[in-house]
Amino acid sequence: MGGQAKSKKKSKPKKTRSNGVGAGLVALTAQDRMKVRMHEKARKKTAEKYTVEQLLEKTEESMDNFDFPMARLFCQRALDVEPTNLEVLEMMGNICAELGEVDRAEQVFLKAVELSPDQGHSKYMYLGQIHTSQEAINYFRKGIEIMINTLDTQNTSAAAAVEGASALGEERSPVVSGKDVSVAFCSVAEIFFTDLCMEEGAADRCKEAISKALEYDPDSAEALQLMASYLFSSQNMEEGKGYLKRSVSSWLPSLNQQTEPAAAAQQEDESEQSGVPPYESRITTAKLLIEAEEPEMAMEVLEGLLEEDDEVVQVWYMLGWVCYLQQDKPEEEEIFRDSAKTYLTRAKKLYMKLRCDDPPMLEHLEQLLSKLRPEGATADDDDEEDEEEEDGVGGPPIDDIADDFINSSDEEDDAMDH
Repeated sequence: MGGQAKSKKKSKPKKTRSNGVGAGLVALTAQDRMKVRMHEKARKKTAEKYTVEQLLEKTEESMDNFDFPMARLFCQRALDVEPTNLEVLEMMGNICAELGEVDRAEQVFLKAVELSPDQGHSKYMYLGQIHTSQEAINYFRKGIEIMINTLDTQNTSAAAAVEGASALGEERSPVVSGKDVSVAFCSVAEIFFTDLCMEEGAADRCKEAISKALEYDPDSAEALQLMASYLFSSQNMEEGKGYLKRSVSSWLPSLNQQTEPAAAAQQEDESEQSGVPPYESRITTAKLLIEAEEPEMAMEVLEGLLEEDDEVVQVWYMLGWVCYLQQDKPEEEEIFRDSAKTYLTRAKKLYMKLRCDDPPMLEHLEQLLSKLRPEGATADDDDEEDEEEEDGVGGPPIDDIADDFINSSDEEDDAMDH
C-alpha cells in the first residue's frame, strides 16, 4: 500500500474573459488597449454623473450657440452611454454634418437606418444629399414615404383632438409638415434635372416630382422655380414665366410692394419665418429671369446677392451681362454700357484673384469686354480704368479660420456645470 505513487493534480485552464472591456484586447497594441480602457472609464464616469437627457440638453445648448465641436463632445458622451439611442444617433449625425465630417455622419446615419429603418425621415434626407443618381433617389423616396405616413398620422390625431374638444391640451408642433415633404420632392426633381437627366423618362419623372412638391406646398418658392425651369427647358416660356414670377413674388422686395398692404404684410411675416431662398438658388433665379427677359428683376436679385457677398465671380459676371443686354435702351445706352464694362472688368479681376476654374465663363467675359472697348483699346486699358474707379470691392483677404476643439474631459465637465 505504501508504494503507491500519488497521482498529479491536473492543472486547471486559466479563465479568460468572454465579454466586457477585456474581450478582444489581445490583438491590440498596448497603446490601443490603454485608449480603450480610458474610454470605458470615461464612459462609466459620465454615466454615473450625468443622464442622457442632461447630455442632450447640453448638446442642444451648444448647437444653439453654434459651438458644434463642444456639441459633438456632449453628444459622444451620450452615445457612449446609450449606443443605440436613435435620438442621440441622429443628433450626432447632424453635428458631424455641420462639422464637415461627411464619412462619420454617413456612418452614424446608416447605423440609425439599421436600428430603425421605418421611423425617422431625417437620416434618409441626409443620406440622399451625400449620394448621387439612383442611390440618392432611393434614400429620398424612403424618407418621403416615412414623412407621408407621419403626416397622415398627425392629421388623424389632430382631427380626433378636435372631435374630443380637449380644451386643456396644448398644441404641439408637428413632427412633419407639408413643406418638409415638398422640399424632399424638390430634391428628387433636381436629380432628374442633373444626374439622371439622360435617363429614359427623366423629364416626366422630374415633372411628377415637382407636381408632388407643389401639391404639398403650393406656395413653395423652390418648387415654383423648379417648375419654371422645367417649362423653360420644354420651350414653354410663357407658362414658365408665370411660375417664376409666383416664386420670386414671395421674397423679392419690389414685388411685395406691388401687392395690397395687408397681403404685403402677411407675405413679409411669412418671408421672415421661412427666409429667402439660399444664395445658390437665387443665382439660378437670376439666370432664369435673364432667360425670361426680365432684366429689372434680375438686377434686383443680383444686387441683393452682391450686398450679401461681393466675392462671387458669377454675380459680377451676370450683372455685367444684364447691363450689356440693356445697352440698346433709348437714352440709357451709355449708362448701361459703362456699368456693363465695370461689372465685367471686376468679374475678371476677381476670377484671377480667386483662381477660378470656369473657362467658358472667362471666355464669355473677355468676348463681352472686347465688344465694349473703344476702337484701339486693349485689355490693359480695362484694368487701368477699373483701378481708377476702385472703391474697395472685394474686401480684405480671406483668412483661414480654425475652430478650437476642446479635448479635455475636465473642460467638458466644467461646461456641464454652467
